[in-house]
This record gives sequence, C-alpha cells and structure tokens, in this order.
Amino acid sequence: MNAVSFDKEGFLRHLDDWSPEVAALIAEREGIQLTDAHWEIIELLREFYRRFEASPANRALVKFTGIELGPEKGRSVYLMSLFPGSPAKLGSKIAGLPKPDNCL
Repeated sequence: MNAVSFDKEGFLRHLDDWSPEVAALIAEREGIQLTDAHWEIIELLREFYRRFEASPANRALVKFTGIELGPEKGRSVYLMSLFPGSPAKLGSKIAGLPKPDNCL
C-alpha cells in the first residue's frame, strides 16, 4: 500500500487513496471490525457521494438507506449499531469520503 495521508481527524486527504484495504485500516483504528453489513453501508455512502458530490448528513443517510435498502435498514438505530456516535461521520471516514459539512 502506498503512503496514504490523513487529516488531523483521520479522514483521507485524497479521495483517490481509498481502497478496501484502507477502509479496513481506518475501521480498525476506530475499533470496528468490518462485516458484510458495514460494507453494504460503505458502498451506499460511496454511491451517495457519486450521485450528489457530497457526504451525507445523518438524516440524509438514514433516508437514502431506507430508499435503497429498505425501511428495516433505513433507521438511525440500525446505522448507529454499525457506526456508533455519528453514522454519517464515521461511515464517511471509513468510506474514504470527506467529513459531512454539518458534522462537528
């Protein structure tokens, strides 16, 4: 793996540096062992970014997940179980996306 640089919060400086291996490294730093359920949301986050050229806020992520994956997964409780704290912020970080604009 080439040298990958991160900002002070652990987000990638260059989106092109992302790979599944980098995602696993970021997740490990965050204390998360990635499962198929995590990867499903990571791919969804990357798709959101491709469509809208922005990382989603939590509300937008919940809504988009519900539309794309169904109401049982489009719930904050489900997303929080995978990405504790702020699913949009932590999920975006692992997905190699910029920090969502409205996240502290």
